[in-house]
Amino acid sequence: MQLTDSREIAAAPDIVWAAILDPEVLKRSVPGCQEMTGTPEEGFEATVVQKVGPVKATFKGRVTLSAMNEPESLTLTGEGKGGAAGFAKGGADVRLEPTETGTRLHYEVEAKVGGKLAQLGSRVIDGFAKKMADQFFANFQEAVEGPADPEDAETVETAEGGEKKKGWFKRMVT
Repeated sequence: MQLTDSREIAAAPDIVWAAILDPEVLKRSVPGCQEMTGTPEEGFEATVVQKVGPVKATFKGRVTLSAMNEPESLTLTGEGKGGAAGFAKGGADVRLEPTETGTRLHYEVEAKVGGKLAQLGSRVIDGFAKKMADQFFANFQEAVEGPADPEDAETVETAEGGEKKKGWFKRMVT
């Protein structure tokens, strides 16, 4: 399964770059991620729980970053084993392009599955992989920018009263 798409993120490329390298942002972005540890240099270890059609599995895997050209592009590669459910592996080539309003994040995703998961058929798998990729990049965008709906923003207490919380990661690095 291959997917190509892009997203406009209201943050400078250096902020988006820093977010891609942050294990907390990645943990919040990966749908079903229970745990994410590691560093960009050594790679990340993750535990992800997902349900694909009738198959629910806990995947333990590794994500590595390569071809890093700061702050323009990088490749994310991941592989996870879900026991009897099978395995999933894939990657995403990510390219960041500065725009007037922030950063255009382009991505090309490729995913493969095996074992019981592969028996579900390509229509189910392709639909699930597209949904996962879209959800990952939507979650990533929200982690950087904050929620699209201001009503979903958490309230942070300040000396002057409550203040709506913006993208927590963007606040950390600016």
